[in-house]
Amino acid sequence: MKAVQIDESKHLFIDDYQMPVLGENELLVKVHATAINRADLLQKHGKYPVPKGASPILGLEMSGIVEQVGSNVTDWKVGDRVCSLLPGGGYAQYVSIPSDLAISIPDHFSFEEAAAIPEVFLTAYLNLFELGRLKENETVLIHAGASGVGTAAIQLAREFGASSIVTAGNEMKLAACTDLGANHVINYKNEDFKTVVEKVTDHVGVDVILDFVGASYFHQNLQSLNSNGRLILIGTMGGVKVNDVNLLPLLTKRISIIGSTLRSQTLEQKIYLTNQFKKYVLPLFTNKKIKPIIDSVYSWQEVNEAHTRMENNLNIGKIVLKID
Repeated sequence: MKAVQIDESKHLFIDDYQMPVLGENELLVKVHATAINRADLLQKHGKYPVPKGASPILGLEMSGIVEQVGSNVTDWKVGDRVCSLLPGGGYAQYVSIPSDLAISIPDHFSFEEAAAIPEVFLTAYLNLFELGRLKENETVLIHAGASGVGTAAIQLAREFGASSIVTAGNEMKLAACTDLGANHVINYKNEDFKTVVEKVTDHVGVDVILDFVGASYFHQNLQSLNSNGRLILIGTMGGVKVNDVNLLPLLTKRISIIGSTLRSQTLEQKIYLTNQFKKYVLPLFTNKKIKPIIDSVYSWQEVNEAHTRMENNLNIGKIVLKID
C-alpha cells in the first residue's frame, strides 16, 4: 500500500509501506479520508512520541470501507462504512482497527465529513463531560473556539444545555463560533478574556475551562474559574512552564486541574469512550443537530499544503485529506 512518510527535512511524501496485519478482533479498512490534527504537526517535528505499538504513520482518525473482518468479529461485515479513532496510521490507504472502536457512518455523511468526527468530537466529549463533569445550566470557557475541538465543544455544550464563552483570534472565527451557538465570544488579540468572563458571569466565573494554550493562560484561567471550577488542559500551545504560581486559589476555590490527551488513553478507555459517544453523541449527528465543521479538503497529494494551513492557524474547523 501507499502511505505518507516524513523525510529528513520534515517534508511529507507518499511512498510504499507495509500493509497492516489484521488481528482476529479487528477490521481492515480501506481509508477514503483522514483529517489533520495538531498532534500530527508535533509528531512530524519529533515533538510527539508515538505510543508503544502504534503505527509511526501520521493520522489519528479516518473514514472508509471495511474490506476484511477478523475471525472473532461478528458485528461488522465487509462493505460497512465506518470511521474511527486511531493511535496512528491514518495517512495511508489501509488501517486495521479494533472492531470495538468502529463507528457506523450516518447515511447522509460523506467520507470527508465522517473523517472529521472521531478525534475532535470524542476529545470534546471526554473533556467536557467525562473529565470536566459539565452539567446543564453550567458555563464553559472554550479557548481556540474555531479549532476542530473547539467547534465540536461549542456544539456539544449547546446540545447538552450548557452556556459557552469562546475565545478566537479574528472576527471571522468569532462569527463562526457564534453561528455554532457560542453565547459570548472574545477576541483574545484585543480583549482580556479574564475581564470579559468577570463581566459576563457577574464576577462569578465559569464552571469549566477547556484549554489548549497552557502556560501563558494559566493565571488568567485560575482567576476565571468559580468555586469548584475545573480546568481541563488538553494542549500547551502557549508554553509548558508556569512561573510564580499561587496555589492558594486552588485551595480556597477548590479548583481541579486535569491534564488530558486522547491518544494516550488505553484501548479499554477508548472503547468505553466510543460506546459513550455512540449512545449520547452519534444520535445528534443522525438527527442533524450537530455536524463536523470542515475548513477545507485536500488530496493527500497536497498534504504539505494542508499542514501549512494548520501551522499558520488559518483553519476554522477541520482540514481533511482525501486518500485518492
